Amino acid sequence: MHYHGYLWVGAKERFDQEALRRPPHPEPPPAGCKPELIERYREVAAAFPTVDLPPLETAYWLVKPLSLVRGTWDEAKDAAGWVGACVGEYAPRMASEWERDFMDHAVLVNSIAERLDSGRDVSLGFYLERPSYLSLAVVACSPNRSKPELPCPAL
Repeated sequence: MHYHGYLWVGAKERFDQEALRRPPHPEPPPAGCKPELIERYREVAAAFPTVDLPPLETAYWLVKPLSLVRGTWDEAKDAAGWVGACVGEYAPRMASEWERDFMDHAVLVNSIAERLDSGRDVSLGFYLERPSYLSLAVVACSPNRSKPELPCPAL
C-alpha cells in the first residue's frame, strides 16, 4: 500500500459546483428526455475525470490526472506529516480562529497516520480568508479500501 496526497485551494464558489465533484451516473439519461439533461450529463461525464475540483468521495481522486498528485508516500506517517505541514502553511489564512490558533498539529498528524495505517482515506477542508477554501486529501492506494476497482494513477 502507498498513499497519494492532493491539495486544492480556490474560490468557495467554485468548490460548491457539486455536479463537477461527483462521478456521472453509470447510466446516461434515457432517450427522449430533455436535450439539456443529455447535454449536462455529457458535460459532467467529460469533465469529472479531468477537473481539478476535489471529488465528493475522496477515493475518486484516483481517477484524476497524475499531475494533480502532490506527493506519494510508502509510509502513513510521512503522508500524515505532509498534511500537517500543509495545515501549518495555510493556518494564518484560516477563517476560524480555533483552526488558526489552537489546533494541535501533533494530535492531527497522529490521528491522520492512524487512519491511513488502517487503510482509510483522509480528507480535510478549511475555510480560508473569504471566499477561499482549502481541501487536503490523502488516498490509500493499491487497492483503495472503499473503491478497490479504481486504478492507481501512477501505474
